[in-house]
Amino acid sequence: MPARSANAARLTRSELRRSLLLLLAATVVTCIAGALVGTVTLDLAEVWGVAGTDRTIFVSVRLPRVLLAAIVGAALAVAGAALQPTLRNPLASPDIIGVSGGAALAAVFALAVLPAGYGGMGQYLVPMAAFVGAAVASALVYQLSLVHGRLEPYTQILVGVIFNTFAASLILLVSAVVDMSRTHSIVFWLMGGIAVHPYPVLGLVALLVGVGTAVLVREARTLDLLSLGDETAEHLGVDLGSSRRRVFAAASLMVGAVVALTGVITFVGLIVPHLMRRILGSDNRLLLPASAFAGAIFLVACDAVARVAIRPAELPVGAITAMVGGPFFIYLLRRRSTAGRDL
Repeated sequence: MPARSANAARLTRSELRRSLLLLLAATVVTCIAGALVGTVTLDLAEVWGVAGTDRTIFVSVRLPRVLLAAIVGAALAVAGAALQPTLRNPLASPDIIGVSGGAALAAVFALAVLPAGYGGMGQYLVPMAAFVGAAVASALVYQLSLVHGRLEPYTQILVGVIFNTFAASLILLVSAVVDMSRTHSIVFWLMGGIAVHPYPVLGLVALLVGVGTAVLVREARTLDLLSLGDETAEHLGVDLGSSRRRVFAAASLMVGAVVALTGVITFVGLIVPHLMRRILGSDNRLLLPASAFAGAIFLVACDAVARVAIRPAELPVGAITAMVGGPFFIYLLRRRSTAGRDL
């Protein structure tokens, strides 16, 4: 598909529908392929049968994991795609608005105080603590970012970075005083990982992500105007304060929900939106849902690599996304700088 410039004509409905259908098909194919990848080779005939070991592995282990990876990738990517024009910063991502830092800090405290070998309801306490931490951090960063009652983008980014730095310091302090087994759990959680969760949990997270995505897609025209600058957007009728509040609240809801289950997974919300802009242009009617599909594809693929790279052992998926995302983002940055364009 040819690249579109930022000034290209807005997409027609047929172009929009065709592009999204292609991305949806690619997402489905990637998820099916991801569910078939693992340390155990599955017999497709048994997978599609009524019963059998391979079907049990596929339905009870592989499929829920792949679905979670798709949900998380979609949430992080669409949140990043919305935050970048909202905050007028190409480096804006879910990682720097304080949500991930708050979730990580709360989860680490929970891991530090829970009794050894916790089980039963205890296994849900860490994600619950992470979600509460994300919500508290979001509210705190938002309040500290208000200037004369209005949310200031650059202030919010600075507050988010400072908050994450403070949270990281507290996490290091906690890691230094707990025993080695807890330190290992804390480090693994901070690196981000996709685990198997019950389908009802996946349904709840998917619902929260769906609500957040719907709110952001409804703000597509507003995001297009915000990318032109505050003065232009306000002149064209955008209520800057309420629009930014809605985007920030929706992004925080989505990121808090997924980070609570997976830990901190970086670069998805930064790389995927930029890649989609290069391929599809900046029309947020397409960019937001396209980023969701592409984020799902990216994280499902990274999780498949994490499962088989050193099998039977497993890598944290956050390490894979960082290894792919870091060099790729530097490449994009250098290429645009060489061309004399901003990110």
